[in-house]
Amino acid sequence: MAAAHPSSAGVSSLVTDLHIRYIQSLDSRRDELEYWLTEHLRLNGLYWGLTASYLLGRPEALPRDGVVDFVLSCLHDDGGFGAAPGHDAHMLYTTSAVQILTTLNAMHELDRHIPDGRLRVGQYIASLQDGETGAFFGDEWGETDTRFLYCAVNALSLMNLLHLVDVNKCAAYIDACRNFDGGYGTTPGAESHSGQIWTCVASLAILGRLDLVNRDRLGSWLSERQLSNGGLNGRPEKLEDVCYSWWVAASLAIIGRLHWIDAPALSRFILQCQDPYNGGIADRPGDMVDVFHTHFGIAGLSLIKHHGTIAVDPVYCMPLEVTKQVLGNR
Repeated sequence: MAAAHPSSAGVSSLVTDLHIRYIQSLDSRRDELEYWLTEHLRLNGLYWGLTASYLLGRPEALPRDGVVDFVLSCLHDDGGFGAAPGHDAHMLYTTSAVQILTTLNAMHELDRHIPDGRLRVGQYIASLQDGETGAFFGDEWGETDTRFLYCAVNALSLMNLLHLVDVNKCAAYIDACRNFDGGYGTTPGAESHSGQIWTCVASLAILGRLDLVNRDRLGSWLSERQLSNGGLNGRPEKLEDVCYSWWVAASLAIIGRLHWIDAPALSRFILQCQDPYNGGIADRPGDMVDVFHTHFGIAGLSLIKHHGTIAVDPVYCMPLEVTKQVLGNR
């Protein structure tokens, strides 16, 4: 288990080598209870670690063949991916699988693994769209959340299969989730939340429907998420958390309002959340590190062009050089 680290308030630079070492160590802790308790996040965790490594300029940090083999071992016959071998298929894991294979330029290996592999994955995703509302279910059990809609359009667009779903209903459903403050929630009528805002705004960007966003109203709400210590929170009256360095800042970047927050203050906050001895980034200074916050902390630093990071795509949360290669300049 990653131990809580002493105060890192004095850390003013990115400890890249330690972060890479931390990410590389995560699969070697199989004698720790935490490793098995988080098996339901394994494929997501692989996406977080791989993307963080790329954004730190270390694409070779994780073994390509081993990563691809693990991803393919999570594939179900219906085209969905589970969190790990033997786990049920779900939209969240399926999107992580597509993102990983795209980053590693390995989508062709999916087609080699099963006939028409890419199409089968696309059909699995399309099967989860609610034909009435345009929303997406996470799996066969029917939970609806704007996260799942984002995952669907993210993965389908990366595979050039958006035509498999009703994109107009997708955009209309997102618009139905818009609130008076300009933000978006999990479903129509749910309160605005920074994480859901990113999924909705990024989805609209992929769908070419950013015209539906009230940029100034949303930008105002998002910029108010910055606290006096430079960190960002997810909604009013909540604590700052490193992961919102991504959800808030990426949303602002998509709507052209990233300059509405204090980037140097945000950078200082993220750097203070590093473990300066063992690597990794925590939710806030002094807490235990994990790969989720490590990824989103590094992605946040990339958004604000911190020295030592590679450019990230604010819509896909993937290396910009990867999405440009696959999608062009959109």
